[in-house]
Amino acid sequence: MRHRNYGRKLSRKTEHRRALLRNLVTSLILEERIETTVAKAKAARDVAERIITLGKRGDLHARRLAAGYFLAAAAVQKLFDDVAKRYSSRTGGYTRIVHTGWRKGDGADTAVLELVGTEVLQKRVEERARRAERRRKAAEEEQAQQKPAEQEESDKEK
Repeated sequence: MRHRNYGRKLSRKTEHRRALLRNLVTSLILEERIETTVAKAKAARDVAERIITLGKRGDLHARRLAAGYFLAAAAVQKLFDDVAKRYSSRTGGYTRIVHTGWRKGDGADTAVLELVGTEVLQKRVEERARRAERRRKAAEEEQAQQKPAEQEESDKEK
C-alpha cells in the first residue's frame, strides 16, 4: 500500500530521481520548453511550480534555495529576473503539459512540458500555416503560368 507516500518513483533510486528532476527543471527554466515522457513531465511539473514560487518570493533565502537546487547559475538568474516577473500576478499553474505522441524507439508516451506564456507550440503552428500559404500561392502562380503556355501549344497545333 502507498498510503501517505507522495510523489512518483519513476523506476529510479532516490539519488538518480533527484538528479533527473534537477536536470529537467533546470532545462525547463533555461529553455522554457522540454520534451520528455509523460511521467517525467508530471513529476517535474510539481517541482517546477515550487521553484517558480520561490522565484516570486525574490528574497535572499529563496535565491539561495534555488541556487542549491539548479545545476546552472544562469537558471537562477533567469528565474529571478525573467520568469518570476512574468508570473508575478499569477497564483499558480505556471506550466503546461501537451501530449505529443509516442517515441519511436520504445513507444513511450511523450509530452512537452513548457512554461505558460511561452507559446512555442502556437508559434510553430503559425509558422506552419504561413509556409502552407506560401506553398499554395506558389502552386497557384505556377498553374497560372502553365495555362498560357498550354494555350500557345494548342494554337500552334491548329
